[in-house]
Amino acid sequence: MTDDEVPRLELTVDEHDVVRGATEVLKVIRPHWLSDSVRFKLFTDGITNKLVGCFNQNNNNANCGDDSASADVVLVRVYGNKTDLLIDRKKETENIRLLHRYGYAPALYATFRNGLAYEFVPGVTLTPDTVRDGRTWPLVARRMAQMHKVEDGAGGEPMLRGKMDQFLKLLPAVFSDAAKHARISAIFPSAAELRRDFDDLYGKLQQLDSPTVFCHNDLLLGNVIYNAERGQVTFIDYEYACFNHQAFDIGNHFTEFAGIDEIDYGRYPEREFQLRWLRVYLEEFTGGPCSDSDVERLYVQVNQFALSAHFLWAIWALIQAEHSTIDFDFIQFGQNRYEEYRRRRDAFLALTYKN
Repeated sequence: MTDDEVPRLELTVDEHDVVRGATEVLKVIRPHWLSDSVRFKLFTDGITNKLVGCFNQNNNNANCGDDSASADVVLVRVYGNKTDLLIDRKKETENIRLLHRYGYAPALYATFRNGLAYEFVPGVTLTPDTVRDGRTWPLVARRMAQMHKVEDGAGGEPMLRGKMDQFLKLLPAVFSDAAKHARISAIFPSAAELRRDFDDLYGKLQQLDSPTVFCHNDLLLGNVIYNAERGQVTFIDYEYACFNHQAFDIGNHFTEFAGIDEIDYGRYPEREFQLRWLRVYLEEFTGGPCSDSDVERLYVQVNQFALSAHFLWAIWALIQAEHSTIDFDFIQFGQNRYEEYRRRRDAFLALTYKN
C-alpha cells in the first residue's frame, strides 16, 4: 500500500463535537453515503481517544466494490488532547498498514490532523470473563504469536527503555491543577526516584534475554475483538506498536485481565492458566512442540516484564492526568498500577527457571 492510497485530510475534528467532524470525513471518503441515512454511535469505553461509529443505514454501497456488512460502517477515531506527546502518529499509521497486509489489522481509510478513519471489525471486545474462556484465549495466544513474527524490513531496538525515558521527561514537576498535584505527590515519589527505580528494574529484565519482536504493546481487553461466528480475534489500536521485548507484550496483556472499569488484580492469571496459554503461544511462535523448560523460561520472563508494564502505564496515567480532557480518574488508575507493581515486585523478581 502506498501513501497515495490512504487519503490525508487537512481537517481537524473538534473532540467535543466528533459527530460533526466525522460527517466531514465521510464527505470525502464515502461521498455516495446519504447524510440523512447515517447513524452515529459514540463509543465510551476508551480512555485515550474518542471513537465514533458511522453506520450507513441506506446500504448504498454500489460504488464500494464491497458488499459485506462492514462496508456500511466507518470508525472515526479522534486523538485525545496532547497524546501526540506520547505517540508517534506517523508510525502508528505505518503499523496499521503493515499489519493489515498480514491480515492482522483493520484497513485504514484516511488520516486527518488529529485522527484517522478505519474499517469496522465485527465482533465484541473481550471482558475479564471472556478473556479466560477456552474459546477465546487460544485465539489471542496464537494471534499474538503470529504478530510477533511480523517483519517490517527495518527491525529496531526494544521500545521499553526509550518509551519510559520519554514518559519520565514528560512528567510535570508541578501539575497545573493544585488538587491533582497534592494527590499525586502523596502517592508517587519524585521523578528522579522513579527513574532510579525503573533503571534498577530494567537492568534485571535485560538479563532475561527476552527476544525482540514486533509487539502490540497495549493489548488491553478493549483492543481485542472476538468474532464467535468466524472463530477469530482481531487486534485494534496500534498506537504503541513497535519492536519490543516479547515478554513485555504477553506480560502486559496478562495485567489487563484486571479490566478497566472495575480494576481487580485478583484476576491476574494464575500460574496454571499462564502455562497453558504460553504453551499455545510458543507452539505457534516456533511452529512446533515446545518443552516444559521452554514454557517455564517464558513464564518467568513474562511475569517479570509484567512489572515494567505496570510501571509504564502508571507514568502514562500521570501525564494523561495533566493533559487529557476525557472524564476519567487517571490518578486513581496510575495509583492502581503503581501499587500493583510495588506489591508484586519482590515475588516476581524472585522467580527462577532451570535450563
